[in-house]
Amino acid sequence: MALKDGSSFRLTALPVIVVANVLSLAFVTLILVWALHFQGGLGFKSENVQQIFNIHPVLMIIGPIFIGGEAIMVYKTVSSTKKVQKLIHLVLHLVALVLGIVGITAVFKFQHDVRLGSLRTLHSWLGIATISLYGLQWLFATFSFWFPRAATTTRAKLLPWHWFAGMVIFLMAVMTAETGLNRLTVPGGSLDSPSLIVNFTGLLILLFAITVSLSVILPRTH
Repeated sequence: MALKDGSSFRLTALPVIVVANVLSLAFVTLILVWALHFQGGLGFKSENVQQIFNIHPVLMIIGPIFIGGEAIMVYKTVSSTKKVQKLIHLVLHLVALVLGIVGITAVFKFQHDVRLGSLRTLHSWLGIATISLYGLQWLFATFSFWFPRAATTTRAKLLPWHWFAGMVIFLMAVMTAETGLNRLTVPGGSLDSPSLIVNFTGLLILLFAITVSLSVILPRTH
């Protein structure tokens, strides 16, 4: 009977992480092309409300998904001490959280400016739940594993739950992005260049989530 751990895959994390980084570069490029080339750019205080809205998908994808995914893979990508890995992990998640908060602020500003109701869709519910849990998870991890830190035995008991919660929140961010990207295409409309970009962005994010999830259970080296 095969062992139920990463070694059973007969694969190390490195090639999977390389694929994950190629995918992330691709979907970040696509969402920037969509926003900057096809949707008029970005602007938090612009008179063009579309520019305000554009900040939302760009930052939500770059923050909780791209940077959040990189933070999850830090322990396999950074060759250093556990303390350094942990610090980079926390800092990247903090950056992702801040970008996510700014992204949500932008969409609320957009909805206020166009007098559109807020929090009426599954996408918005998932988004608020995800960013709230993201913040709570970061605070929990900071005080439990970094400063002032819980006792060693307590940290050992909490670690599997921290890992599990982190993966759930990451996958919630992916699911939120997918439902949001779906709203950027016109139902029944023509499959034009912006729609194709949005669709491919969604597919690449899904593949990125799969590779990130696989990388965390694979050994760094055999």
